[in-house]
Amino acid sequence: MAAPNIPVVRQVPLLDDDTVEFGDEDVVKGRFKHPYVTFFHLGFRGAALVTYLLCGWFSSSFIASFVFIVLLLSLDFWTVKNVTGRLMVGLRWWNHIDDNGESHWVFESRKAAEQGRVDPAEVRVFWIALVVFPVLWAFLFIIALFGFKFRWLLLVCIGLALNGANLYGYIKCKVGANKDLTLTGFTNTFIRQQVVQNVVGMMSKSPPQTGNNTNVI
Repeated sequence: MAAPNIPVVRQVPLLDDDTVEFGDEDVVKGRFKHPYVTFFHLGFRGAALVTYLLCGWFSSSFIASFVFIVLLLSLDFWTVKNVTGRLMVGLRWWNHIDDNGESHWVFESRKAAEQGRVDPAEVRVFWIALVVFPVLWAFLFIIALFGFKFRWLLLVCIGLALNGANLYGYIKCKVGANKDLTLTGFTNTFIRQQVVQNVVGMMSKSPPQTGNNTNVI
């Protein structure tokens, strides 16, 4: 008697992809979660440093080199402060001026439960670049100082200051911030106060006066 045909069941991944846990669908193994953000995190600061080292080979104009390098440093400072820190490591620091003219610095960090959403590879790239480049600018500062290259010393100081400011800000976020990136706490209170003040100001405005006004000087 012939044995009955037993169907063989094979587990085939859906759409040729392994099953991932819920909440991890957007994490692709072996790749950066934000490749373009990671590129610009390294690109602007790397370009500024390379341009400083090699600008003498391509241009004899100090002014053109100075302006171009400062532009790259400014783009790097803005990108790291406002984009890459928030997306790559879940940190953010910023400043605002209140109604009394006082400056307030805010250092924020995502909640511990949300920190697991960041890519460990991006975190390593972020912090390595954040620490290494200020050290390199400090080394160039020593070379320019003892080499009596005083006109380049100002440019090196700008690079050291902008890179160092982001390093200091994110270290403060990492070790001393217990705030969320959502609009809670201080940020939410500040926005509510501004909205209330604007509404009260509009309601308390007096209607425009008609007629000619005579000013006596």
